[in-house]
Amino acid sequence: MSGAPAAPLAGAAASPGLFDWARSMNGTALTVAALALLAAVSFASLFIGVSDVTPLDLLRWDNSDHQVRVFVESRVPRLAAILLTGSAMSVSGLIMQTLVRNRFVAPSTSGTISSASLGLLVASIWFGSASVFLKMSIAVAFAMAGTLLFLALVQRLRHPDIIVVPLVGIMFGGVIQAITVYFALRHDLLQSLNAWTNGDFSGTLRGRYELLYIVGGLTIISYLFANRFTLVGMGREFAVNLGVHYERVLYGGLTLVACVSGVVVVVVGSIPFLGLIVPNLVTMVMGENLRRVLPATAISGAFFVLACDILSRTLRYPYEIPVGSVVGVGGGLIFIILILRNRPGGR
Repeated sequence: MSGAPAAPLAGAAASPGLFDWARSMNGTALTVAALALLAAVSFASLFIGVSDVTPLDLLRWDNSDHQVRVFVESRVPRLAAILLTGSAMSVSGLIMQTLVRNRFVAPSTSGTISSASLGLLVASIWFGSASVFLKMSIAVAFAMAGTLLFLALVQRLRHPDIIVVPLVGIMFGGVIQAITVYFALRHDLLQSLNAWTNGDFSGTLRGRYELLYIVGGLTIISYLFANRFTLVGMGREFAVNLGVHYERVLYGGLTLVACVSGVVVVVVGSIPFLGLIVPNLVTMVMGENLRRVLPATAISGAFFVLACDILSRTLRYPYEIPVGSVVGVGGGLIFIILILRNRPGGR
């Protein structure tokens, strides 16, 4: 990480159409509009699924009724898990991009998610009967170790190009994933590993998602420290001159990212590209002020995951596609477009 502030995405100032219209709106008005849209889509998602649940069933409210039990035990917890996961992972990606000062670095392109998956496997092999909280703690520790190792690799690069850095992270994550698959195969856990790491909300029920409230709290903490993260993202000398403890804030922010990644991998699984594309799209519209864009990033991330989840429920109805696969396809395409836009002469 060099001493100069991170440059914004090339071509961001020339984004046509919808981006121009969005920039013309007041930031608060845009956030309120996005929140209203999220609320409307969230309400509609409560009534999408194999079991036929309608608002009329809820008005009758009978705890012994099948539709009411499905709504309380499955639909509401699923929606809460989606909103918490989407917002927290998007915000953690935004923080990581700010701290590392590269718009293409995120938990999924820095080995953080892969390291958390390895930690979950290690916990399952050596502490199979342990509590979910202990497994989550081990996953968080591995995610933090993987993130620090990625930073050490980046600091050794002679030419830390904006494209080279995430490519190094993707290769590093691939190595970690290969190690994970090897040990899973040795211990006959490969099928379980695929189930753990492929993001999916179909099994989210009341009593199985509550750990995600931790990431909700971490998202709020992120907002409180947003200004400090912004100063650290402008370089060591700049931050120190303004009285910010550079290392403490840097590693504190990375610990927060590792915690979010570990919790999400344990409870939901891996959702690729989420922490990469959402922060980029939001900052292209609203600018680089972290405290200003963080609420919009959280709302946009929740909306993106919710939209992908609705698609996963309806594309092959009555069967479901794992939401991680839907996000991976859509997010991968957007990632390629962002890279092409950032090339010299890209539009």
